[in-house]
Amino acid sequence: MGICTQRTVLITGAGGGLGRAYALAFAAEGANIVVNDVRLEAAQAVADEVTALGGRALANGGDITSVAGAQDIVNAALAAFGEVHVLVNNAGILRDRMFLSLTEGDWDAVIRVHLKGHFCLANVLGRRWRDLAKAGNPVDARIINTSSGAGLQGSIGQSNYAAAKAGIAGLTLVQAAELGRYGITVNCLAPAARTAMTEAGMPDMVKKPLDGFDVWDPMNVASIVVWLGSTLSGHVSGRCFEAKGGELSLADGWRTGSIRDKGARWNPSELTAVVDHLVQQGVPAQKVYGT
Repeated sequence: MGICTQRTVLITGAGGGLGRAYALAFAAEGANIVVNDVRLEAAQAVADEVTALGGRALANGGDITSVAGAQDIVNAALAAFGEVHVLVNNAGILRDRMFLSLTEGDWDAVIRVHLKGHFCLANVLGRRWRDLAKAGNPVDARIINTSSGAGLQGSIGQSNYAAAKAGIAGLTLVQAAELGRYGITVNCLAPAARTAMTEAGMPDMVKKPLDGFDVWDPMNVASIVVWLGSTLSGHVSGRCFEAKGGELSLADGWRTGSIRDKGARWNPSELTAVVDHLVQQGVPAQKVYGT
């Protein structure tokens, strides 16, 4: 018996990379898997891997960027497995350019897939789980969102991606606060692993080692995702985990630092010294990704 036995997990962007790793890792712990990817052939290949290992899987090529598409995906999952217990929002794309070189299309595409894609399925499933809870049925559901180091710290050449990923981190906090009463936990992840997206931008960093521990193997990240989707994690919500290799940490996020209170309105001309003091007292700035 695995820690996800009799749970159904819907994973977006699961036709390769991290999503594939999540699918295989959840299946190893007894879960039914809905492998969603716009590349249906890739989704089917992963579903076939799951079934070859003795698991149960459904390949799905539905559109995560509309509520109607999300409803169709959920309907297919319910028809196959009866219920969905875990949503892993993993799908993503890149349209990397310096900010002033971005087109409206570059911006809209990334925001649509990442940020709106996180909204649609969570909204459809969240309403289902809420209605079940209100009807007196026990709910032990999970939403696992995907942020990024770019969203937490910024990334030169990725303003659209960083904005979407920062938005996802903020969305996670609100979802966790609002949905907990219905038996739903919501957490997010900032993963670092070898995927088609990272290979394009960091080919040297993500080369497979000739021997020893493969830090960039996506299966390393899958461990925390499976735990978050299991019944063991019900006491954790509203958190953002950073995962790479054998490293696991919690991101603190924005927080109030040192305070200067005059007890009256500040005059703009006196704020230079005040701001300089606040900056000096604050946590040192982190190195921005890409510099």
